[in-house]
Amino acid sequence: MAPLLQNYRKQFAYYRHLAEGAMAQLTFAQLTQDDAAGSNSIAVIVKHLAGNMRSRWTDFLTTDGEKTWRDREDEFVANFPDRPALEGAWNEGWAVLEQALNELTPGQLETVIYIRNEGHPVYEAINRQLAHYSYHVGQIVLLAKQLRGAEWQSLSIPRGGSEAFNARKFAEEKGQRNFIDGMMK
Repeated sequence: MAPLLQNYRKQFAYYRHLAEGAMAQLTFAQLTQDDAAGSNSIAVIVKHLAGNMRSRWTDFLTTDGEKTWRDREDEFVANFPDRPALEGAWNEGWAVLEQALNELTPGQLETVIYIRNEGHPVYEAINRQLAHYSYHVGQIVLLAKQLRGAEWQSLSIPRGGSEAFNARKFAEEKGQRNFIDGMMK
């Protein structure tokens, strides 16, 4: 179970890395920009993720993941005054998540916890949050890519780069490793 916990930590770190790579390419005005369909801006998604992380991961082994102090509806109002405030909320949410994961032991993965009175073993709750966060990170990346257009810097294998990427990977000695290793520098 210890390798599973390490994998969870790496997966969350990977999605954080992707979102931060996308957001770094944008101005604050772009982060707060809504599209023509009235979709959530990146700032709204950040506020929602930060609120969710604080609620789900604060004392998650002993209290319901939907905290009474959480104002989920307010998460969908982009009211960050500036980029530092947005980044502060983002970093605070991730700090709560990362601390909870780092303190978790393999023996606790089957402990039942609750989210809105629905019981989940910890491993299931982690999978639930990993899926939720990756869904929203995908939105952040897509919105950022659309806003940057031709100036977008790929966060993965760029178009036309598959052959070179595969050549590098197959030149490495075969071995067991996580695909994330070496990606986040």
